Amino acid sequence: MAKKSLIQREKKRQKLEQKYHLIRQSLKKKIRSKVSPLSLSEKTKMREKLQSLPRNSAPTRLHRRCFLTGIPRANYRDFGLSGHVLREMVYECLLPGATRSSW
Repeated sequence: MAKKSLIQREKKRQKLEQKYHLIRQSLKKKIRSKVSPLSLSEKTKMREKLQSLPRNSAPTRLHRRCFLTGIPRANYRDFGLSGHVLREMVYECLLPGATRSSW
């Protein structure tokens, strides 16, 4: 089980990312726009605005965490679970359609 403080920190990052998502997207579009090219000084101002946003609002700082344990590693996107929890649930036949491997 992950520490509660780490899970709360991750939730805070998700809220910040949602809050600043549109602002970040619009600034990036303005920097990349080819319809009305900006001068170099205007682009640097846009980049400064982008850098002035909180660090934790960047989507790259988010981690996927296990739905049950909160562990950030070995997550399966389809299930939202970490590897060992997924394995235990498959063994107990709690996930429909998932089977144990045998060879």
